[in-house]
Amino acid sequence: MLTGPQAGLAVATGAAVRIDPRYGPFAAARDESDEAQAALAATLSGPEDTIWLVEREEWPAPAGTRVVRVAPLLQMVADSPAPLREHDGPFVALGAGDVAEMTDLALATEPGPWGPLTHQYGQFWGLREDGRLLAMAGERMRPAPGLAEVSGVCTWPDQRGRGLAGALIRQVMAGQVARGDVPYLHSYAGNVSAIRLYESLGFRPAREMVATVLALA
Repeated sequence: MLTGPQAGLAVATGAAVRIDPRYGPFAAARDESDEAQAALAATLSGPEDTIWLVEREEWPAPAGTRVVRVAPLLQMVADSPAPLREHDGPFVALGAGDVAEMTDLALATEPGPWGPLTHQYGQFWGLREDGRLLAMAGERMRPAPGLAEVSGVCTWPDQRGRGLAGALIRQVMAGQVARGDVPYLHSYAGNVSAIRLYESLGFRPAREMVATVLALA
């Protein structure tokens, strides 16, 4: 995760790595050895801090930590992404001036962890109506050259059912494909409606994953 194209975002390296917390809470350990587990625990900065590990199986809590949450995920890959449609958009490229609205939308709908710099992972796009940000989508992890994650997909509840999320995902994927990346994403395994949407956009199930959220004991 943080040993590839985004290694510069890591604030802890070695047997365990952690992304700059301003981007999000993601971390990973080299293995389950005592050295790696101790290094992982050391990335936690205080009692209110949490780290998320996204692995094939639930991650065991290192000494001095506790499991806050375990969430089954489905990783999906778009080998043949759905192209943009004629009436998709008009899209707005979101930037520094949109952060307050982006944060309000993300915290209200919880598409995944959101921090002060999450919007800087990659380009985020939005759809506005009468000046209001209705929905957005962007990018997050680039674990290896040629792979890019679609993330931060969210729509205000009163605007759902209009196809906004699908249009935004097609826009994000178009940019990824243009630079030679294969889009992928993670969905909570129980979110059937989201998974159906992603399948309609060209994503296929790739593997089951688990998010383990840890905090100090």
